Amino acid sequence: MKRRTLLQQAMTLGGLSLSSAAEPVWKLRYMLASSMYGNLPLAEVVAQTRAGGASSIELWPRKHGTQREELDQIGEQAFVAMLKQHQVGFGGSTRYDLGPFQLTAEMDVVARLGGKLIITGGAGEYKGLSPAQLKSNVLSFVEKMRPHAAKAAELGIVIGIENHVNNLIDSPDSLRWLADASRKVAGLGIALAPYHLPQDSALLSDLIAHAADKLALFYAWEHGMGCMKPMPKEEELQQMPGRGPLDWKPVLQALRRINFQGPTEIFMHPTPRGIPILPTAAETTAEIQRARSFLDGLVAQLNS
Repeated sequence: MKRRTLLQQAMTLGGLSLSSAAEPVWKLRYMLASSMYGNLPLAEVVAQTRAGGASSIELWPRKHGTQREELDQIGEQAFVAMLKQHQVGFGGSTRYDLGPFQLTAEMDVVARLGGKLIITGGAGEYKGLSPAQLKSNVLSFVEKMRPHAAKAAELGIVIGIENHVNNLIDSPDSLRWLADASRKVAGLGIALAPYHLPQDSALLSDLIAHAADKLALFYAWEHGMGCMKPMPKEEELQQMPGRGPLDWKPVLQALRRINFQGPTEIFMHPTPRGIPILPTAAETTAEIQRARSFLDGLVAQLNS
């Protein structure tokens, strides 16, 4: 395949490049979620990106971070200069605050900066429904997303719908229906978060295989002991790969089987939201490095 590098495209591909003939060995391609650093300044987070093993950054707004708002404050030109200084690509943004039907302006911003993803949630009734009605609502949601996905595709962007609790796309079945219904809808994809699913490696592997080419983003994020209440930091960190009980090897094997070339985010949520996962930027980066080493070690075993 033709190689497309960050420098050749003026940092515009955000690290979402395809592997080339010179890189036959499958690997994870990391993107940093700015929320891992809470409300720390954008410049500080960008400066940490490559140290944590990521080639691109994805910006989060309040309440999880302040980097998306800071982009608006400093302006796009200053942000691009910041990215170039640190040789970091722009991946896109997470906009749960806007929802799936209010992304027009955000798509324009992301496209101008060369990003490839906007992550948000589903929309529609989901509580207390029969499987048949839930499936119907998922199909209806995809139909409503068609014009938005068409604009995204025109701009070279994918709207990634994350599976999330208290959301239309919550259960394994809803994820399968979303994948099937969006198979021929360019510009619409899936952001798969194992945290929000049963912690069953076989199930997660099956969902990865089912999503296949619709998998736009993978969160390296397990449930551990959860993220909804204060707890000792060593317990909270069990959301991170290699700290909790999830068997990651079959999950990575499934990603390898579909030759997943999209971004992987090493991820967790701290309590309260808006703080770094560890007290300082350096400690946060070190924990991301640890998780990356764990995942890359398993990938090396699969490739051997």
